[in-house]
Amino acid sequence: MTSAEVVDCTSLASGSVIDVETKSRHYRIECLGGNAISISGHPEYCPEPVSARLHGSVDKQGALEFGVIGRGKRLRFLLDERQPVTTTRVVRLRVDRPKPVLNPSSTITN
Repeated sequence: MTSAEVVDCTSLASGSVIDVETKSRHYRIECLGGNAISISGHPEYCPEPVSARLHGSVDKQGALEFGVIGRGKRLRFLLDERQPVTTTRVVRLRVDRPKPVLNPSSTITN
């Protein structure tokens, strides 16, 4: 996993995992493509991985930066297409991108 200040989730490959530590919780987000995610880490809303939509990050003024998670900002996601959740401030981000899978039929043999 690599540390990051800002992560543009919409540009990550499906299967990428983002480890998000906020002031009060620790979330695990798996990118499913676009703004579709699987998220866990909140004892009430997502104690186990649940499907959600990533909205992005909210700054101190309340401006939303769509599809991006940034340190020092609050993460916002949508559960069940109707319940917005805004976290406490993000203090650490780590990203684990999926390893490329080699197709055995495409390997070269001598």
